[in-house]
Formats: sequence, structure tokens, C-alpha cells
Amino acid sequence: MDDLEKDKVPVEAEAKPELIYEYVCHPARRNRVITILTTVFILICLVLVWMISYEPLLVALGALILFGALGGFYFPTRYFFYDDFFVIKTKIQTVRKPWSQYRSFFPDKNGVLLSPFARPTRLENFRGLYIKFEKNRDKVLEIIKTRINFESD
Repeated sequence: MDDLEKDKVPVEAEAKPELIYEYVCHPARRNRVITILTTVFILICLVLVWMISYEPLLVALGALILFGALGGFYFPTRYFFYDDFFVIKTKIQTVRKPWSQYRSFFPDKNGVLLSPFARPTRLENFRGLYIKFEKNRDKVLEIIKTRINFESD
């Protein structure tokens, strides 16, 4: 073996974390009636903006703001749960957070709020993260309970 071959030591690939659970949440597909009503409401608002201003830029800005604010409803969100962290992917961002960052969780009928605080506080809505369910409430809560050590009052 010559000197050049000795320098070319193969670098081992990084150990890829094992995926525990993955799912897609798409609220617009879950309930077609609410999706149609929401879309009609947005269109009525845009027509009203046009009738008041006759300004296409304001209508475009209104559409951007309204559809942007409801992006979590209209576009799918993908959730990936790993041993040490979880990933939330939307159309415009990817969030990767370690489980160790969260100290408590509060489930409701649509999802679960992960909180960095040990006790309920008003700041959790700003510092916490909300994970939506997609007909998988028990499975998601089971994973969260094994990752976050929390006893509710």
C-alpha cells in the first residue's frame, strides 16, 4: 500500500437516528364542510376588500395574509418522532426540537401542548409547541409520556 492509499481512510457514516413514529396531519382534508366554509369566508372578505378599495394590491395582500395565517389548516404538517428529538415539517419550515427541552405536556381533543415549564404558566403558549393529532391520539400521547417525565396534578 502506498502513502496515498494510507491517507484515504474511509470515514464511517454518521449513525442515523431510528425513527419511532411518523404521520401527516392535514386538517383541511379531515372536514370538507369546514374547509369549504372557511374558503368561502376568505373569498367574501377578499371581495369586500375589492369593493371598498378597488385596489388589486390590497386584495393580493389580504389573500396572502389570510391564506398564510391559515397555512397550518390548508397545508399538511408532517411529524417525525425519534428517540432523542422530534421534527415538525411544514411547507415553509422544519422544526427540530430535543425531547429534553420540554418538562410538561397538556393534551386536549385536537393535540398536545409541549411546555418547557414544569408547572402551568401563561408563557407556555409562547414558548411551548403544539402537536396536532390525526386520529392517533393514544399513540402520540404514549410516545410523549415515555419521553417527557411529567405528573399532572
